[in-house]
Amino acid sequence: MPPSMPSDANPGNAHEFSVTELSFALKRTVEEEFAHVRVRGEVGRVSRPGSGHIYLDLKDDKSVLAAVIWKGVAAGFRIKPEQGLEVIVTGRLTTFPGQSKYQLVIEQMEPAGAGALMLLLEERKKKLEAEGLFDPARKRAIPFLPEVIGVITSPTGAVIRDILHRLSDRFPRRVLVWPVRVQGEASAAEVAAAIEGFNALPEGGSLPKPDLLIVARGGGSLEDLWSFNEEIVVRAAAASRIPLISAVGHETDTTLIDFASDRRAPTPTAAAEMAVPVRAELMALTLDLHQRLLRGESRLLESGRTRLQGLARGLPRLADLVALPRQRFDHAGDRLTRALSRAAEVKRARLARVEGRLTLQPLRIRIRDRRQRLAELNERGFSAERRLLNDLSRRLAGFEQLLQSYSYQGVLARGYAVVRDQQGKPVQASTGQTPGTALQIEFAAEDRLGVVVTGETRETPRAKKTKPVPPSQEQLF
Repeated sequence: MPPSMPSDANPGNAHEFSVTELSFALKRTVEEEFAHVRVRGEVGRVSRPGSGHIYLDLKDDKSVLAAVIWKGVAAGFRIKPEQGLEVIVTGRLTTFPGQSKYQLVIEQMEPAGAGALMLLLEERKKKLEAEGLFDPARKRAIPFLPEVIGVITSPTGAVIRDILHRLSDRFPRRVLVWPVRVQGEASAAEVAAAIEGFNALPEGGSLPKPDLLIVARGGGSLEDLWSFNEEIVVRAAAASRIPLISAVGHETDTTLIDFASDRRAPTPTAAAEMAVPVRAELMALTLDLHQRLLRGESRLLESGRTRLQGLARGLPRLADLVALPRQRFDHAGDRLTRALSRAAEVKRARLARVEGRLTLQPLRIRIRDRRQRLAELNERGFSAERRLLNDLSRRLAGFEQLLQSYSYQGVLARGYAVVRDQQGKPVQASTGQTPGTALQIEFAAEDRLGVVVTGETRETPRAKKTKPVPPSQEQLF
């Protein structure tokens, strides 16, 4: 208790407190006086910062009390404080000197009777149902024989053993267990994360993706099963693309995940029975269906055989069926033979008549005409050939006269001569011809005369060109 305050009669003797001293004195007094209190109220404002602590208000119709739940304590609560929920809390009062406030540090919390939780449950159910999360049209069919089954439950409880044992008895399948806490503050988040995790597995990965999910938990009170009433769990179940069976509690227990799942099982063992058929029964059923199919086929064949025999008795014999067509064929063959003979006779008679009208006179006339025409063509060819030869002769004579006019023989015939060396090449000048060189002189009519150079040659200057004087026949140069 703080020290007693002196009366106003003697204010000069009053003890002076600092703000901090007074604040901590009040803190000690409140904590000593209200170290253990039990309070009933309605949850008002709720705040959950990143630290993990929970800050909330407890209120009634006249007052509001600030409260806090430390992170380590909140993890052990069976239900989460939500606005509007009436609860009974146990804890201790303390003050916050920094702001002159007091608050209740909550250590335990329980709903104020089952009615409060049921009211909250009904309101949440109406809200989620209005959003369509419980619509039967959204539910998927459970696969008849899943290859892989994913089970979301506690790995240490009896639930997982019951499920595995029942699956082994009925039809062994591969089971993947995602361990979660099924009660407490963290339970709802872990269950929702497990559902989303199974759905996120890739197809064909190293860890096979389940064909069916089972969310299971044993029985308990409404508070114990409250995690499966949380919105995060219900929304995860409704959004699951893998068919999901909820098996939470016993037959009389109902949670909101039951409405969002594709199938509800009254117990975890019943969920295993829904997941797979009984292998022995399935084999017996298959064998029975096989036998029934064989018997049905036998009856069908026998019935068809009986009907066929009955129809066959009503049909005529094969010999009777082909007798009439065979007779018609024989008649047609005989008529065809006679018709061919008559047709040949008619053709032969027509050929004889045509042959009688044929004579050699038209053929002779045609041959004579062809011969006459051939003679005319022959005469025209000879005339054309003569004209061509005459034309070629005239042209050849012209070419001969032109050749003679250009030939040096004509020049020789006019009295000129050609001087050639020993190789027969014409000598065009006296330059280079030394005395004693033998030459030949060619005259007309292929007359040739051999001569020898006796005098020396003289070169005429290039600057002055004069017309050479032809020497006489007796002197070469």
